[in-house]
Amino acid sequence: MAKTKRFETVHEEKSLTEVTRILRDRETGVCYLYQWLGTGGGLTVLVDRDGKPLVMDDQPQT
Repeated sequence: MAKTKRFETVHEEKSLTEVTRILRDRETGVCYLYQWLGTGGGLTVLVDRDGKPLVMDDQPQT
């Protein structure tokens, strides 16, 4: 039985030197912003207007 990946990409934008992705945790629904530019990158949780983690339930895979 294949193990389901915990994270899925729900949005992605690419250029020659930059990658931006929104990742969704399948277990919690919490979304993260991943940014890669040149030789470095980072990851942060996305938040709503109230500063709470942005939760997206039942999003289709991309």
